[in-house]
Amino acid sequence: MKRWIAGILALFNLANGLVMLSAGSLWWSLVPGAADTGPFNPHLVQDVGIAFIVAGLGLAARALWPAWWPAAVAGAAFLAGHGLLHLVMIAGGHDRHAASDLVAVVLPAALALYSALPNQGERHA
Repeated sequence: MKRWIAGILALFNLANGLVMLSAGSLWWSLVPGAADTGPFNPHLVQDVGIAFIVAGLGLAARALWPAWWPAAVAGAAFLAGHGLLHLVMIAGGHDRHAASDLVAVVLPAALALYSALPNQGERHA
């Protein structure tokens, strides 16, 4: 089950990162709350897009080769930090898109951590 979750999240994060790199202004205009943070910054969007691609690659490694779970932990660490930032913003009342952030940011981050961590007795490569 963890491998399936990792695989689905890998595809989602890889796609998100690729769109951020190739069509950043479109991504900026479509993602709820992005435009609320200030003017479009293409360099920032591309930098973060690379982080999503790396997270997706780590999760893909977990999905394809279970012993490579440490790669998924590294990718999930970025997603968890990103999710935690959004939770802090929600708790502080600074997020007008709390529902979409919970579904699109926080839940995938929690699932990434769950899917990345090894099962009992699972060893790394």
